Amino acid sequence: MKLKFSILALLCVAVLLLFPMIGSTDVLHDPMGRDILIKLRIPRVLTAFLAGIALASSGMIFQALFRNPLATPDTLGVSGGAAFGATLWMQFGAPFLLLGVSGASIAGILGALGTVALVYGLARVKSGFSSATLLLAGVAVNLFFSSLILLMQYFSDPGETFRMIRWLMGGFSVVGFATPINLAGFTVAGLIMTALLTREMNLLLTGEELAGARGVNVDRTKKLLFLAASLMTGAAVAFCGPIAFIGLMVPHICRQAIGSDHRKLFPAVVLFGGAFMVICDGLARTLLAPVEMPSGLITSLLGGPFFLWLLLRRD
Repeated sequence: MKLKFSILALLCVAVLLLFPMIGSTDVLHDPMGRDILIKLRIPRVLTAFLAGIALASSGMIFQALFRNPLATPDTLGVSGGAAFGATLWMQFGAPFLLLGVSGASIAGILGALGTVALVYGLARVKSGFSSATLLLAGVAVNLFFSSLILLMQYFSDPGETFRMIRWLMGGFSVVGFATPINLAGFTVAGLIMTALLTREMNLLLTGEELAGARGVNVDRTKKLLFLAASLMTGAAVAFCGPIAFIGLMVPHICRQAIGSDHRKLFPAVVLFGGAFMVICDGLARTLLAPVEMPSGLITSLLGGPFFLWLLLRRD
């Protein structure tokens, strides 16, 4: 086990050191290389690393809550709510910054939190917050938000439509360190809440009744875990756009390598999620260089077949 964590730690160090050097411009020999490295490459890699951590950790949380490897921020409507909030602000909101965070990013985070509140309320009205009802409600809400985004695109001018479509593909084209710093604040807050609840997540895997019998406040634990996952997902989507399947692939791969004990699975997901997202972004930057593909396109191309494989292999 120590060897596996050592390999993951070395992988993280390697991608954080290597991938800022990778791109269509040779930063070591180009006269503008230093500025490109400091202002573009390093912030981009850090943003991708943090987004990967946030989305992978959120996927792990949702899969523990539903005891279902197919549960992700995408299927539960959280990503859709964040995307709708940010898109709505892009279309109708006024530009402003609050503590360095843009209005669109704040709207995205509020959209994620609002979606969780809506899904939670629907499930409690229907059947007392059951996991099956939550999953179905999340899928319906996600489809509804996707329809609203399409409606806004239809009535927008071509320039706004292109900007929304490009943002909805997901990516890490950032300038400076403002984005990774702001994203780090939300991600760290979610990670701290999650780290304090790894024991409770282990007990939830045995069933809510048994977890309650062992002293877990099931309703409170679920609310805190939903808050942590929504905060991280909302921030990642708001700052980087929707990036699909990270929350599905990373936790499942780590679970196969590390096991289902969240005290060990959680740090593995954090390490591998960040490294995996940086690698995907590096592929997006280099496969068709000097043209850059959206990073969300790479994760979707990888995640679609992975989802089908996972679905077909389930008993």
